[in-house]
Amino acid sequence: MTIGRMDFQQQAAPPARTHDALAVALGNASLLGVGYLLAGRRKLAVFTGIVTVLLVVLLGTTFRTGWFELVVLLWWLALTAHGWLLAGGRAQRIKVRRERSIALGVALPVLVLVGLIRVDSAMIGSSVTEARGNGDCAQALTALNQVWFAHYVVDAPMTVEGDATVRACQWLKATKSKFTVALTGDVESMKAGFQGLAGLRGELPGHEKMADVVLDGFFGGLPSKEPCDTLSITDALRAEKLSGSEADRSAHAVARVEPAALIGCGDKLMTTQSWAAARTRYEQLLSQYPGTEFTARAQDGIKRATLAIELAHVRSLGKNYCSKPAAYSGAAPYGPGTNRSVVYGDNTYVYTSKFPAEWITTDIGDAVLVLCAGDKDYGAQVKTCAYRNQGTNARENISFHNIAIPLTAYELRTGKPVFQTTVEIGGTSCPFFVPGSEVNASSQSYVTPSDDQVREAFSYVVNE
Repeated sequence: MTIGRMDFQQQAAPPARTHDALAVALGNASLLGVGYLLAGRRKLAVFTGIVTVLLVVLLGTTFRTGWFELVVLLWWLALTAHGWLLAGGRAQRIKVRRERSIALGVALPVLVLVGLIRVDSAMIGSSVTEARGNGDCAQALTALNQVWFAHYVVDAPMTVEGDATVRACQWLKATKSKFTVALTGDVESMKAGFQGLAGLRGELPGHEKMADVVLDGFFGGLPSKEPCDTLSITDALRAEKLSGSEADRSAHAVARVEPAALIGCGDKLMTTQSWAAARTRYEQLLSQYPGTEFTARAQDGIKRATLAIELAHVRSLGKNYCSKPAAYSGAAPYGPGTNRSVVYGDNTYVYTSKFPAEWITTDIGDAVLVLCAGDKDYGAQVKTCAYRNQGTNARENISFHNIAIPLTAYELRTGKPVFQTTVEIGGTSCPFFVPGSEVNASSQSYVTPSDDQVREAFSYVVNE
């Protein structure tokens, strides 16, 4: 009975614990499986180590979110709690407390390192947040250059935001390049720049200030070196569908640079003989920005462009001027004195070649009158003389007439006719010899005028 009772007592006595629960829990808190190794549970240490590595890799790569951080935190708490329970749930006697030193020697550096990285991550995140608020990509990228894999594990959400900022800065760099090209007058690049900003705001919210800095840089780059390039941009900005602060900044930039660009572009177009385009720019200045310092220049530009357009038009008409008369308001008015003339009409050179130099010009821009001459005809009969027809040997009479030229005179300044007449040029008649072919029963012939007689006939036309 006594032996049996002793066997029962030996079987019922609980086995003595050989591991300290606090040491095992601290060892597991390192996430390195040290607690399980202290407890002699090597397989469990390997298994949980593999799970830990997998979780850390996923946290640093695929699942960089707050909820997955929570999963890892719960895993850490579970390992720590399981180590405590596995070792019995209370502290061991003094002789095995050396295990605590081992566990603490492993867990403490890990926890301290995690804490330090977390603090560093917070500082990086704060610097990036400040940079986003200032619109400073350089500051943000400098801070994010300090990020390494440990930050991805310890503070995954910060790295996600950091990656978004890196992408935003790369996006804005490309957009800034578009705007730089746009400043040369490339409207398509400007449109691409605005599309880039719109895409950034849609896909990467929180970087609006950085986008504003790029946009302000574009507006600050105005005006372009060439005034007409500036106007290409301002014209396109008006057509761009902007809203909110973008629209306000665009309107301010346009109002700041456009008046000077309009006058400068108008002047440049005048030098390239693009007179209609130049006049349009001058008129735009007076219409949109009345009363500026450029008003007088614009008014003068309109006058000069209008004269140039009129002159180019009357020059292009040539002899068609007589059927489509037009005004050149830069011409001198018709009036007393010599009215220099340009003459259009068949065979007129025979007579205009006799004119004094001050009467005639070949450049309509120098003329006061445009003389449109019709075909010559027989004017007043001067004399009739008898000649022998060599073919029939009969006597025939030839009547000699003045040279009659229908003439319409247009004042170039107004494009309106000032008179319509027929000029008759006198001359000598009844020459000694007339070719026999011209002698017949109904022969008529023109007198032969001298230079003075031609000038006398036209004098009252040119000289009022």
